[in-house]
Amino acid sequence: MAEVLLTADAARSLVDSVDAFLFDCDGVIWKGDELIEGVPETLELLRKMGKKLVFVTNNSRKSRKQYSKKFKSLGLDVTEEEIFTSSFAAAMFLKLNNFPPEKKVYVVGEDGILEELKLAGFECFGGPEDGKKNIMLEANFYFDHDKSVGAVIVGLDQYFNYYKMQYASLCIRENPGCLFIATNRDPTGHMISSQEWPGAGTMVAAVSCSVQKEPIVVGKPSSFLMDFLLKSYNLETSRMCMVGDRLDTDILFGQNTGCKTLLVMSGVTTLPELQSASNTIHPDLYTNTVHDLVQLLEP
Repeated sequence: MAEVLLTADAARSLVDSVDAFLFDCDGVIWKGDELIEGVPETLELLRKMGKKLVFVTNNSRKSRKQYSKKFKSLGLDVTEEEIFTSSFAAAMFLKLNNFPPEKKVYVVGEDGILEELKLAGFECFGGPEDGKKNIMLEANFYFDHDKSVGAVIVGLDQYFNYYKMQYASLCIRENPGCLFIATNRDPTGHMISSQEWPGAGTMVAAVSCSVQKEPIVVGKPSSFLMDFLLKSYNLETSRMCMVGDRLDTDILFGQNTGCKTLLVMSGVTTLPELQSASNTIHPDLYTNTVHDLVQLLEP
């Protein structure tokens, strides 16, 4: 299948055919804490054209409130209501599925998940604090865990360790009905601007291997995030465009939910990967960066 490069005609046709643009963040809006060139101008132009903008990220390290602060620190005016994170999706999954209030949630992840769970009214523990804990593998050592844990959520965790892996594994294996939820399965991510780092998928894979069970995934490419988005915006998915840098999450998410798709080369995916004979995920359009929209739409 021949890939379609974004041209001036294609850009005009795209913006005329959609009412909302859904943007991934890492590799599209920023890399680490550095804004990608041309992003402010692009967002400003699309807002002036009356387009709704939504930011959909698999990165669970921050809550929506924390992401709103990050946007502001980078000079971007984005409201909390325009941000949909996998940490928020995990909390909402529990809420929608009537997670018992007497049950606790164990978190392999960072503050974003903990904050969203607390805002949703759930009792949770783990997170960065458990990154400080060690295990002594000695004779007669017994590792105890909380039997009231009813769900384990695994996301990106720079403090991931053997203690957390064992705690999560025991809860999933031994607590009856304990849910195993993954924020996403991204293998890598741009945690800093200069290079990729292991993503949440590596932590999820470790726990999954230990318990020999597949998780419920709430982030992209799962359609769960879209279900929430549609409740917030009175739009049809056919009138949305998903803009992302990953084929296996962003573009697949868009395709799974009926959106138009635009791949940008400012993050993970390279042109050779896109054009590889082994690639089975093809966006509607591709371009270098989101700023190309501005340049192509200029009269």
